[in-house]
Amino acid sequence: MNQKVQTLEDIARLAGVSTSTVSRALNDSSLINDETKERIQKIAREHHFRINASARNLRVKQSHTIAFVMPASETDFFFAESLFSFEILGGIGKGLRSLGYDLLMIHVDPTDDGWVSSYFDSNRADGFILKALHMSDLYVDRLIEANAPFISWGVSPQNHSYPTVTGDDITGGRLATQHLIDIGREKIAFLGGPKDDLTVHHRFGGYQAALQGANRSVDSDLVVYGDYSHDSGVATMQRLLEQRPDVDAVFANSDLMAIGAIKVIRESGKEVPDEIAVVGYDDVSIAKYNNLPLTTVRQNISLSGRLLAENLIQYIQAGIVTNVTTPVELIVRESA
Repeated sequence: MNQKVQTLEDIARLAGVSTSTVSRALNDSSLINDETKERIQKIAREHHFRINASARNLRVKQSHTIAFVMPASETDFFFAESLFSFEILGGIGKGLRSLGYDLLMIHVDPTDDGWVSSYFDSNRADGFILKALHMSDLYVDRLIEANAPFISWGVSPQNHSYPTVTGDDITGGRLATQHLIDIGREKIAFLGGPKDDLTVHHRFGGYQAALQGANRSVDSDLVVYGDYSHDSGVATMQRLLEQRPDVDAVFANSDLMAIGAIKVIRESGKEVPDEIAVVGYDDVSIAKYNNLPLTTVRQNISLSGRLLAENLIQYIQAGIVTNVTTPVELIVRESA
C-alpha cells in the first residue's frame, strides 16, 4: 500500500469516516458498530499504525465542557425574543455544574462543514445541546456524521435515534383549548409557530382533540401560522381579525406571540379577555409580569434544561439514548 498513514486523519481518509470515529474505534469504544470498528482497526494494523501515547492522552482527554448550539443568525441573544433559550440555559447550566461540566455557547452556520471538528475533534467540547425549534437538519446531520454526542430539545424525526427532551405538546394544546371551551368561548383560534414544525403539529393535535371532544370541528379560517416571535403574534393576529372578526378566543403557540396578539386586539378596539380571551405557551418570566398577566401553558423550563444536561452526560458516559417528555400544566391568569 502506497498511501502514507501517520495520523488519525490519514486512517479516516482511507476508511471514509470522521477522525472522531477512528479515535473511538482504535480505543474499542462501544459507540462504534463492530463492522466499522473492525474495518478501521484492520487499516491500522496493515499500516503498522500506533497511537503516540502522549498524543493519545491529549486526544481522548475530556474537556468537561458542553456546547449549546445556536444558529449564527441569532447574534443578539440576551433580548426578549430569546427568553425561552435564556431560561432553559439556566437549567442546563445548573445540571452541568452539578456533574462537574462547564457550558460553552457557540454560534454555528449549518452550512459550515467544519464546525463539529473545530469543537469536538479538537477537544473543546465533549458534546452538544441543540434547541431543535430553530435548528436546521444540517446541524443534526453534521453531528451524526461525526459520531459526536448530542441531545436536542424538541421532537425528533422518527428516522433518527438520539437523546431528546421535549414538553408534552399534545397535552399542552388540549389544556389550552379546553380551558377556552370551559369559559364559554365559541370561535377559538390557533396561532401556530412554523407549520412544518413537529412541535406545532403536536400542539395543533391537542387543539383539534379538545374541539372534537366538545363536538366541534376545526375552522380553517381560525388557524394561522407564523413563528414564535412577538412580531409574528402581531402579524398573525392582524390576519386573523381580517378574516374572522368574530373570533372570541386565541390559543397562541408562545407567550411572545400571545403578547403580540393582545397588542393588536387592543389596538382594534376590543377588550382582553372580555371580548377575546388569550392563552399563551411556555410561561416564560414575562408572562407573569406582563401588564396583562398571561394565562399560559407552563413548561417546566428549568427541569427540561437540567434533563438536557444530565441525559447528555449519561449518553456520553454510557451510550444510553433517552427520549424524555416533561409534563405541562395550565396556569390561569387575567388574559383568559
